[in-house]
Amino acid sequence: MRKVIVVGGGLGGIGAAVSLAAAGFRVELYEKNAHLGGKLNLLARDGFLFDLGPSILTMPEVFERLFARAGKRMADYVSIRELRPHWRNFFEDGRVIDLYPGAEETVAKNEGLTARDGEQLARFLEYSRGLYEATARGYFDKGIDTFWGMVKFHGLKAFSEFDVLATVDKGVRKRVDNPYLRDILNFFIKYVGSSPYDAPAVLNLMPYVQSRFGLWYVDGGLFNLARGLARLAADAGVAVFTGAEVVKLAARGGAIEAAVLADGSRREADVFVSNMEVIPAYARLLEENRAFLARYDRFEPACSGLVLHLGVDQEYPQLAHHNFFFSRDPRRHFATVFREKRLPEDPTIYLVAPARTDRTQARPGCENIKILPHIPYLQDAPFAREEYLALRTRVLEKLERMGLSDLRRHIIVEDMWTPEDIRDRYYSNRGAIYGVVSDKWKNFGLKAPKRSEKYGNLFFAGGSVNPGGGMPMALLSGQQAADMIAGGAA
Repeated sequence: MRKVIVVGGGLGGIGAAVSLAAAGFRVELYEKNAHLGGKLNLLARDGFLFDLGPSILTMPEVFERLFARAGKRMADYVSIRELRPHWRNFFEDGRVIDLYPGAEETVAKNEGLTARDGEQLARFLEYSRGLYEATARGYFDKGIDTFWGMVKFHGLKAFSEFDVLATVDKGVRKRVDNPYLRDILNFFIKYVGSSPYDAPAVLNLMPYVQSRFGLWYVDGGLFNLARGLARLAADAGVAVFTGAEVVKLAARGGAIEAAVLADGSRREADVFVSNMEVIPAYARLLEENRAFLARYDRFEPACSGLVLHLGVDQEYPQLAHHNFFFSRDPRRHFATVFREKRLPEDPTIYLVAPARTDRTQARPGCENIKILPHIPYLQDAPFAREEYLALRTRVLEKLERMGLSDLRRHIIVEDMWTPEDIRDRYYSNRGAIYGVVSDKWKNFGLKAPKRSEKYGNLFFAGGSVNPGGGMPMALLSGQQAADMIAGGAA
């Protein structure tokens, strides 16, 4: 029986480990933190529960397929419920729009949206459906890793099927006139931490994906998904070691021989899967030089975030479970973060208030609120603590101005994460949250390949490789890497 070592227990690592164990491999998984799930993490403080990482579950069927590989049912491990509306959108002029799965329902439940808005939104979702179906045939189902691989699989029609000449924003503007709906559709790019003005139009598949497959909440909080996946890994026969950091991959020639742990012990295997991102893995575990790493420069990190977890001693009934508070000038906001690499003056803010759905998440009569404005990944000249605190003030002032009255006066619990915290906890490249940025000009929206170009028995999974960032795609990358290994790639 061939042995595989998986380095890191994030979603990509779990996807690979469970799939390989189900395929008959002997699998050991090593995770430096005390829990599996990677950025799926939990903070419990003074009667409040905070999901420290992802807050939105989409495409649950990707997770269900992993459970099925191991002969299990996801429903026996994790309880989920669909959310409606998907999210609430607040604009600086006082306009509020709730987003529902379909165009007809979105228009019907929002005063001020017209029949023409509904027709255009429906037409956009049909365009989005075409992008999804084309992408699913090769990128999702076959695990294709390169632009030219996609062209070879699809033929010349790839250029039209994927709207290659457009960006996300251009694809939206061509089909939707309403400026509010434009901003809402453009901000689906949040799932991959990129800019709609730079990302390729193929990423306009995301609104259809959410419309078709729904937006879900994990009962008891998203960390329960990590707990369920950890149980699945154990039941599938994966040998899991938490609190066990791999500090080196020992190589000989073109192959990895062993993983070296922090205590100096060696663990040998036939095949290795790194859930550590590609660039940090090559730099930290394999000590590759700058000349080698330069070939990955096109896989620039996605954005990071300033993450605030607030326990407040009152409820804000105007909030939905998921909320977005939009910048007055979104184009300026995206340019500041993604091109100028500065902290935004007027960010678009994601705010999740899970106690709207699940009262177990906060004290009675209180809210647990997570606030996330996107900010640049760590720069060579990092931002000072005072700059982060100034942004915190701008964010809270904006939320108060847009309806959360006296928010700062009602904070009784607070926790703040900066890009440095994200980097140090998860070894993500420059503290990025979403792996690799999707940029039409740099990488066609693609991530790094899952198989190492230097070491024949080394594979990667997670947000830095195809099919990329976001929970379902990270999990799918691990399943695809496992399929490559099981298919004889190593």
